[in-house]
Amino acid sequence: MSEMTDHIARKLLAEHHQGLPFHALAGEERPATLAEAYEAQDAFCRLLQRQDGVGDISGYKIALTSKAMQEMIGVDRPLSGAIFAKRVHGTPCKLASGDFQRLGVECELAVRLGMALPKESGPHDRDSVARAVAEIRPAFELIEDRRADYAQLDAESLVADNAWNAGVVLGEAVRDWRNFDFVESRGVLQINGKAHSEGKAGDALGHPLAALAWLASALNERGGQLDAGMIVMTGSIVRTVFPEPGDNLRFELDSCGSVELSMTRK
Repeated sequence: MSEMTDHIARKLLAEHHQGLPFHALAGEERPATLAEAYEAQDAFCRLLQRQDGVGDISGYKIALTSKAMQEMIGVDRPLSGAIFAKRVHGTPCKLASGDFQRLGVECELAVRLGMALPKESGPHDRDSVARAVAEIRPAFELIEDRRADYAQLDAESLVADNAWNAGVVLGEAVRDWRNFDFVESRGVLQINGKAHSEGKAGDALGHPLAALAWLASALNERGGQLDAGMIVMTGSIVRTVFPEPGDNLRFELDSCGSVELSMTRK
């Protein structure tokens, strides 16, 4: 690990602890490539584990699975971040708004793997990774954007900050998922009992398992892999929402059940 990579990781952790807004890395601190950004992410994650006690990496999230979001950030591919064991919640879940600078919530399809996806089993595609899926679940991804200015984002800074992952809320497992429609299944978000927004499972790279295949290959290229038991968040189905204290969120996904999150002030 280079001195600059270590510096970036420590800077990010300090900004989180101090409650400072997210900002793009600049000058010598900005990674020159996405590969360097992922090295900074790895160092940041190790610091989180060592100093904040977030637990083992229990899976990964995939960000920027839509063309619109990719164009906004200026990148032509998805991005990924780690999910930590102590930030995995079951449904129904209650969280305090005061524990976050600004919490965003994304509605997604999560998969849990029953077998690993090492480089030796590649090249990965949507059909090959399907054999590794043990179960699917409706889920919320928790996003800590630290009050970011979305007009000033860049892919390298977002990756270094672990793609803003602050945890996940998982619905009940569906193990008999072979007839699930990964393209047309409808997901609906309700806030305080009223329909808010909706989308389709296929909004994540056209097919959630295509997103899973992308992640498996991307990790292999970096010398890592998805292991058995890991959770993968396959990408947002509806637009990110920013709940207020007192809000109750419920996301229902056709043939897959629902997941609930309630927000308190403290």
